[in-house]
Amino acid sequence: MSDISPQTKRQKVDQAAKIIGTHNGTFHCDEALAVFMLRQTTQYHDSGLKRSRDPAILDTCDIVVDVGAVYDESKQRFDHHQRGFTEVFGHGFTTKLSSAGLVFKHFGKEVIANRTQIPVDDPKVNTLWIKMYKEFIEALDAIDNGISQYPEDVKPRYKNRTDLSSRVGSLNPAWNQPFDSATVDAHFSKASALTGAEFLGKLDYYANAWLPARDLLISSIAASKAIDPSGKIILFEQFLPWKEHLFELEAEAATPDADKATYVVYPDETGGNWRIQAVPVSPESFESRKALPEKWRGVRDEQLSEVSGIPGGVFVHASGFIGGNKTKDGAMQMARTALEM
Repeated sequence: MSDISPQTKRQKVDQAAKIIGTHNGTFHCDEALAVFMLRQTTQYHDSGLKRSRDPAILDTCDIVVDVGAVYDESKQRFDHHQRGFTEVFGHGFTTKLSSAGLVFKHFGKEVIANRTQIPVDDPKVNTLWIKMYKEFIEALDAIDNGISQYPEDVKPRYKNRTDLSSRVGSLNPAWNQPFDSATVDAHFSKASALTGAEFLGKLDYYANAWLPARDLLISSIAASKAIDPSGKIILFEQFLPWKEHLFELEAEAATPDADKATYVVYPDETGGNWRIQAVPVSPESFESRKALPEKWRGVRDEQLSEVSGIPGGVFVHASGFIGGNKTKDGAMQMARTALEM
């Protein structure tokens, strides 16, 4: 006798019967990823797929993406092609959404929570949700909606056909290859798997490497106040990617310019020395908020120690954006001295 209750049986049947609908024919990156993301949710996990433009067929689906000319969450319809559609992700983003962006906006937090095993209401999920849109989804939305990355009067110096949208497009059968429904559907499955692998790879990086670095930076900033109460010097006991996080944290806290960090000090794990690095004016800038002193620049070893008056000098870059010392105390002394010069 089965120990599965009738209700549980019905639930399993209902779950198995879930169907995702999207359009047939030539496929694109946005709906390939939208289908993959939906299958990472509890409601649509392992759902079947119908690819059609026939309204009668689409009406039999539990959710429809990228076709149907309707955007209505209550009806589980997520198309972006209809006249008057202007939906954006929000949170400062202004790019019109594709079906990938729509699905990510409504289901992305659940997808992230399921993958990372972090409760969906944890602030970290929201941080990852916004980060993934910025770094992964937005470009797909823009490409699908024909939004150029550059002003139209700027001619690109070269072509790039290695982005995810281009690679998905290349998975469509060529003009002289079979284009029957079964063949194209099989190619679509490969495209959806491709987008999903890259999506999860990026998410795993942000969850397991990028986010822990953010947490470590926050704790390092707090701990550094005991060494430098001004907050101008941040000490890391291990190297971590800090630039982007620092600027985001300063922006979130509306930190006044006068209180922003000037130098970071961290171990050079390959050379066994310590580094002092000037914080740039922006994450991508080569200009520093306060470069290391001019008379130190381009000087090395004993000569650097003599010029700076600080033992253990290793080098200072010619531009003054970074330098080194043999010890942590020496690197910290370089930072303190540079602040006063």
